[in-house]
Amino acid sequence: MMNTLSNLPPVRWALRHPRLAAWIVLSLGMVVLLLVEARDVGLLPTQWIALIVATVLVAGACIWIISWEDKDDEAESDPPRQPSS
Repeated sequence: MMNTLSNLPPVRWALRHPRLAAWIVLSLGMVVLLLVEARDVGLLPTQWIALIVATVLVAGACIWIISWEDKDDEAESDPPRQPSS
């Protein structure tokens, strides 16, 4: 089953670019929630654009912050380096 999924072009791309894929998915989810929850507020088009841009940037910041933990995990798994003489 996993081999079948990994052969799909969007899944292959997401496996090669996990942070960008996570940013896109999180952004889409957050923007959909924004549109659903603020649809009756009466915002102007420029205000909608500003909110959507801010939402996408916040999603990017979230993924960036989460990626800090990935770097910590990589540092723990690397063996200590021996000084070369």
